Amino acid sequence: MSKLASDSHSSTAAVQATNDDASASKLSCVNKGYMKDSYIHFFVRRPVKRSPIINRGYYARWAALRKLLLQFLKSERHGEDRNIKKQILSLGAGFDTTYFQLQEEGIAPHLYVELDFKEVTSKKAALIDSSQLKDKVGQAASISRERGEVLSDHYKLLPVDLREIQKLDNVIALAELDPCLPTFIIAECVLIYLDPDSSRAIVEWASRTFSTAVFFLYEQIHPDDAFGEQMIRNLESRGCPLLSIHATPTLQAKERLFLDQGWQKAVAWDMLQIYNNSIDTREKRRVERLELFDEFEEWHMMQEHYCVAYAINDAMGLFQYIGFSNDQHVLVPSPQLPQESEAC
Repeated sequence: MSKLASDSHSSTAAVQATNDDASASKLSCVNKGYMKDSYIHFFVRRPVKRSPIINRGYYARWAALRKLLLQFLKSERHGEDRNIKKQILSLGAGFDTTYFQLQEEGIAPHLYVELDFKEVTSKKAALIDSSQLKDKVGQAASISRERGEVLSDHYKLLPVDLREIQKLDNVIALAELDPCLPTFIIAECVLIYLDPDSSRAIVEWASRTFSTAVFFLYEQIHPDDAFGEQMIRNLESRGCPLLSIHATPTLQAKERLFLDQGWQKAVAWDMLQIYNNSIDTREKRRVERLELFDEFEEWHMMQEHYCVAYAINDAMGLFQYIGFSNDQHVLVPSPQLPQESEAC
C-alpha cells in the first residue's frame, strides 16, 4: 500500500517506493505459496525473493485483513435478507489487488473504491488499461491514465490527497459511495505517515460519514524502544518519517484515536497476538512448513511493533460477530453512539 506523507523531508517518490516494496513483498509471498493472488504480478516490474521473516510477516498482515474483510462481507441482520449491498473504501490503496481477488472468488462487494495520490492512480490506471485487468473492471469502464481514474459500475479508482479533507466528500460523491450502506474502510500504513491532525481528521470524517462501517488500520507501534528507534531511523533515511507514531505509540492509543473521533467501538492487537491467536492452527502449520525459519527473536520483536486496530460504527446492527476472537480484550462504547442518519 502506498503511504501519504506531509513532512518536508518526505517526497512523493519516496512514498511511492514503499508501495512498490509492498507489491514486491506480496509477490514474493505468492511465489512461495503463502497465499494466492493471480493479479499482483501485473504490478511488479522486478520480482524479488524476500527473506522468510518478511514473507511470514506480510502473510500475517494479509491474513488479518482477510479475516475481518470476510467477516464484513458475510455480516447480516438476523433473519433478514442476505443480499444487503456493501461497499469497500481503500485509502492509500497503491497497487493493491484485493478487488480483483474478491471478484475472482465471486464475493466482491457492490462497490469497491480506491483512493491514492494521482501519481499512483495514474500508474495503476495505465497498468489496468494495458493488461488483462481491463476485462476485470468491465469493457464499459472509463479509464484515464492522464486523470488517474478508472470508473466502472462496481470499481472506482480516483486520485486525491487524503490530507485535503474537504475534497473527500466530493470524491466519494464522484465514486457514488452511499453513506447509508455498510462500508469497510482500509488504511494499511497510511495514517501513520500523515501528521497527527490529518490522521485524526480522516478518522473523524469517516466516522461522521458512515454510520455503519468497519475501519481497518494496519501500522507501526512502540517507537521508543531500541527496535522501534531503529525502525524509525530506517524509514526516515528513505524520506518516509512516521509522522503520527508518537501521537499513537501504543495499542491503547490506537483505540483512543478512534473512540475520541466518534467511533462506537475500537480494538487493537499487535501482530504477534494476531499470528499466535487468530490464524487457524492448520493454516499456521501449512505456512510454517513453507520455508526454513530460525529468526524467532527478531520475528517476535518485529511483530510486536506492528498492529491492527479496527473500529466499528454499527447503526444497522450488522457487526456483532466481527473481530479476531469472541473474547476481544476491549470493546469500549463512546459516550454517544452513532445512529443511522435521517437520509438513510
